[in-house]
Amino acid sequence: MLIVDGTLVPTRDHTIAEQSKNYRYSTNHQVVIDAHTRLVVVVGKPLRGNRNDCKAWEESGAKAAVGRTTTIADGGYPGTGLVIPHRRSRGGELAEWQAEHNREHKQIRARVEHVFARMKAWKILRDCRLKGDGVHHAMLGIARLHNLLQTA
Repeated sequence: MLIVDGTLVPTRDHTIAEQSKNYRYSTNHQVVIDAHTRLVVVVGKPLRGNRNDCKAWEESGAKAAVGRTTTIADGGYPGTGLVIPHRRSRGGELAEWQAEHNREHKQIRARVEHVFARMKAWKILRDCRLKGDGVHHAMLGIARLHNLLQTA
């Protein structure tokens, strides 16, 4: 089972970045990790920071790299075929089994947020000054270092 989520990397190169929800120029990176080992499996190509996650999932190449493997995501990926949390209907409530499923889903999906926290401990991902494809290469390098530290 895999987990996917998008993260914003602040980037100074305005030709590849766009103002995002945090009002900084950023690039959106789709990162897929293995749910059990917490190793980074795929890092999608960077897209502009104002691109939403469900579009970025397809455009970054992460969807093609994952194939038909079961992948879970947050609620920002409706209609993508990924496993997302249940949503309550307008004015209604979730059934008990749906609420329990959402709790388990949240606990598993937190692993990708922990991976982001570890990756962003590297200063280069907190304010990337690289131009062009350099942002993508930096993200790939940090993902490899994360995998090395996870297996050591």
